[in-house]
Amino acid sequence: MPNIPILGSDPEIADDEFVKADLLIVGAGPAGAGLACFLAAHGRTGIIIASAPGTAGTPRAHITSMAGLECLRDIGLEQECLNAATPSKNMEHTRWCRTMAGEEYARLYSWGHDPKFMGAYESASPCNHVDLPQTLLEPILTRRAVHSGWKLRFNTKFVSLTRPAPDVVIATVYDTLLNKMYRIQSRFLFGCDGARSQVVRELAIPLAKKPGQGLALNVLVRADMSHLLANRTGNLHWVVRPEEVDGPPWAWAVVVRMVRPWTEWMFIYLPAPGADLTAEAMNATEEEYVAQVKRAIGDDSVNVELLDVSKWWINEVVAEYYSDGNVYCFGDSTHRHPPFNGLGSNTCIQDAFNLAWKVDYVMSGKAGPQLLDSFSKERQPVGVDVITRANQGLRDHIPWQQLLGMLEPDVVKRREILAELDDPGDKGRKRRQDFQTAIQNTETEFHGLGIEMNQRYVSNAVLQADQGPAPPPPEDTVRTHQVSTYPGRRLPHAWLNTRVPGKRLSTIDLVGKGKFCLLTGPGGQAWKDAAETVSQTLAVKIATFSIGWKQDYEDVYFEWAKLREVEEDGCLLVRPDRFVAWRSVGLIAGPAQRLEEVMHSILSL
Repeated sequence: MPNIPILGSDPEIADDEFVKADLLIVGAGPAGAGLACFLAAHGRTGIIIASAPGTAGTPRAHITSMAGLECLRDIGLEQECLNAATPSKNMEHTRWCRTMAGEEYARLYSWGHDPKFMGAYESASPCNHVDLPQTLLEPILTRRAVHSGWKLRFNTKFVSLTRPAPDVVIATVYDTLLNKMYRIQSRFLFGCDGARSQVVRELAIPLAKKPGQGLALNVLVRADMSHLLANRTGNLHWVVRPEEVDGPPWAWAVVVRMVRPWTEWMFIYLPAPGADLTAEAMNATEEEYVAQVKRAIGDDSVNVELLDVSKWWINEVVAEYYSDGNVYCFGDSTHRHPPFNGLGSNTCIQDAFNLAWKVDYVMSGKAGPQLLDSFSKERQPVGVDVITRANQGLRDHIPWQQLLGMLEPDVVKRREILAELDDPGDKGRKRRQDFQTAIQNTETEFHGLGIEMNQRYVSNAVLQADQGPAPPPPEDTVRTHQVSTYPGRRLPHAWLNTRVPGKRLSTIDLVGKGKFCLLTGPGGQAWKDAAETVSQTLAVKIATFSIGWKQDYEDVYFEWAKLREVEEDGCLLVRPDRFVAWRSVGLIAGPAQRLEEVMHSILSL
C-alpha cells in the first residue's frame, strides 16, 4: 500500500501512482460533463477530474436553448432536463420596474413568447427554451456520465502536462483531500476547466481580449414572491431607481433573475459607472446585502434568506484556437462573456457535441486524425460570435439607462431628466418615444434565434466545393433564423409522420445518434443503395430514410419539401452532429462512387 503523506506536507509524486485512460476530461461543468455524456453514447469512457468539491453550488447559467436541448435530446436526456427545468411559460417576460412589488416602466415578451416571433420559434426546432439552472443541469450530466462508466474525481486539480509522444498526454494532478500528486496518461486530454483554465495556460493558447466591463455581484436568496408574480410573470426583472442616490455604489442597478419560481432568486448587482470596482469595494455585511435585496423587492412582508454571494468579471475573451495536438479546449476556458442572450452553457454543450463524434470516429479508425482539425475551425468562429453578441447585449441596455437619467452623476439633473417622461408636451413625448425605442432595442437579447441557431461551419469536415456560393446571411443575423441545407448548416426541423399516423417525429430525430444519415425522397432509391454499399466498404454506418409520398416517412405538412433545397431524387448527407455534410440536388450517374468520394473527403481518409 503506498504511503499517504500527512495533510499539509509538500506532496510528492510516487512512481507507482500512475493511472492510464484513453480519455481525460479536466472540468465537470456543462462542457466537461456534457462531453463525457456524448462520448459515452459512442461507448467511450475515461476519467473526469474537477478541482471543485462537487457539482455547481450556485445557479450560474440557466437559459437552456433549443439548440442546447437538441444535443441532449440526441442522447435521451431531454426529458430528464425538462422534468427538472422551469417551463417556458414562466419565462414569458423581461420587465423594467422600480421595485418587484411596485411601479413598472416597461416589459418585453421573451424567449419566443412574442406573437410576432412565435412562428419562427415553433418552426425552428422540436425543442423549447427552458430555465434550467446549472445546479440542476450538472447533476443530470455527471450522473449520466458516471452511470455510463466514466470515473469522476472531484477535489482534484490539474497541474501540468507533458507529451512524450504524439498520441500520449501525461497530466500531473493533485488530490486536495489526500494532499497527493499523481499522473494520468491518456491519448486525448480535454480542457474544460473554466475561465481560469490551467490547461489553456499550460498550452499558452493566445486569448483575444477586449477591455473588461467591470465587476458584477451575484446575491442568491430564498424569498417567496409568489404573490407578486401573478401579473408579473417573467424570469428577468431590471430593478432601477434613477432618482435615488442613497444606495451603495455596487447596487446602482440590479437584474432580478428567477432561479426557482417563485421562491429562489439571483439578484445580479451592477455597480454605478465610474465606481470603485475592486473586490474589496464590493464587499458588504450580510445585513447590507439583505437590506438591498429587500429594497429591490419593495414589500416588507417578504422574508429574505441569504444563500450565497459571489463576484464575477464581465469579460470579452475568446481563444484564438481551441486545439493543440491531442489536447482540446472549449467551454468557458475558451470563450468568456456576460450572460446576456443565455448563450454560455448552450455553447459549451454544442462544443462538446461537435467534438465527441469526431473523437470516436478517429479512435475507432473510421476517420483519419485530420478530422479533428475541424473542431477548432468550426467552433472557434462560433465562440467569437457568442462573446461579441453577449457583450453587445450588455451594451444595448445603455440607451434606456441614459433616457432614465441613470448615467447622469448629478442627482438634480437626473431627476430633471426623469421628470421629462411625465411632461405631456413635445419634450415628454420625444423622451417617451425614445425610451420605447431603447427598450425595444434590447429585444435582440431575448429573441436571439439567429445567434442561437445559425452556426455555419467551414472546414475539412464538410464538402462545399461543388455547391456554388453559400446563401447570403440575413439582414438581422441575431434575430433571424436562416434555414438552409447548404453544407455546414444544421439540418432544418420539420414534423414528419408515417402513412398511418402515429406519434409525429422531427427530421432531427431521424439523424444523429452517432451515425451519418442520408435523406432522400421518391426516386432516390439509388442513393439508399449507394449508402448501403459505401457503409460496407468503409465500415461506417450510414442510416437512410426516404421522405415523401408513400416513403419511409410522410411530409405531412409539406414543410420538408419547402426546406430541403434539393429535388425529390436528390439527397442530403448529414453528420452525426446533425449538420449537413454534403448534398446533391438530384440523382446523378454513379451515386455510390460519388458518395464514397464525399465520405473519404469528410472523414479525412
